[in-house]
Amino acid sequence: MAFTIAIDGPAAAGKGTIGRALAAHFGFAHLDTGLLYRATGRKMLQGLDPVAAARSLRAEDLLADDLRSSEVGQAASRVAAIPEVRQALLDFQRAFARRTGGAVLDGRDIGTVICPEAEVKFFVTASDAERARRRHLELSEKDPRLTLKEVVEDLRQRDARDSARATAPLRPAKDALLLDTSEMTIEEAVATAVAEVEGRRGA
Repeated sequence: MAFTIAIDGPAAAGKGTIGRALAAHFGFAHLDTGLLYRATGRKMLQGLDPVAAARSLRAEDLLADDLRSSEVGQAASRVAAIPEVRQALLDFQRAFARRTGGAVLDGRDIGTVICPEAEVKFFVTASDAERARRRHLELSEKDPRLTLKEVVEDLRQRDARDSARATAPLRPAKDALLLDTSEMTIEEAVATAVAEVEGRRGA
């Protein structure tokens, strides 16, 4: 039986952490759809046309060890604004979402475009300052020279681009549960999400 959990939100709000935790808790498959765009952006940085990159994407492309870099993140945001790229990745995501046994997908347009019929939808957010702190903590392990100011600017550019794009802009689905993790621990955020899904599954 298919059961889809859609999680949207801006970068570093906690949607990936919550998505992985929900998948583990309920035994569902998990897809970080941002990796599809990061892998496409990475191919673009290597000189490939963005649309051709999206159409040629393979599972092993999602395992590249530099997909979480700031440079690839910016490239991902740029290719995600291209309608033809989004269309090329659409069928893959929708098929994954309705797989037997349940699925959790997190990204920018899951509840609004990819899976508007999802049984549960979350929009995970956090304050700009908290998101920047988290992302800086994550990225500075690989690049100690990276400053908090640079991370703030990177997030600001991505937020603006993701929210303003003509195709599938970042916004909450009308029926999504807003989950602000600014002052939540990981455990608190996950517990809140688990309780919501259990309530929907039992309804």
